[in-house]
Amino acid sequence: MKAEPMTCDDYITAAFSRDFVAEGYDHDAVERIHHGVFDEWIRALAQSGLFTNRAVADAAHCWNDNPHSLLDALLADADEIAVKRYEITWQALDRTARLGSTAPVSEYA
Repeated sequence: MKAEPMTCDDYITAAFSRDFVAEGYDHDAVERIHHGVFDEWIRALAQSGLFTNRAVADAAHCWNDNPHSLLDALLADADEIAVKRYEITWQALDRTARLGSTAPVSEYA
C-alpha cells in the first residue's frame, strides 16, 4: 500500500478545521485570510509540534500562492451552509478588491 503525502491543505485541516467550524462564522478571519495575513495560522502550525519546519514553510508558501486554499482547508469539516456563507464573504471581498473600494464588506453574509 502506498501512502499519499499530505498537502499544505491537509496540514491545516488536520490541526484546525474542527475548531474553526465550531467557533462559528468569523468575518475577521476570512478577511485576514483574503488579504494574505496568515501569521496566526503559521504560528499555530509551528507551535503545535505536529509539523516539521519544512511542512510549516510549505504550508505558508502554498497559502501565499493561493489564500483561498487556507479557507478551503479550514472549512473541510463545515456544513454546506457555513461554506456558502464564507464563499459569499470571499466573493464580496474579491469584488471590493477589484473595485479598489475601501468600504467595509458586510459581516452578515
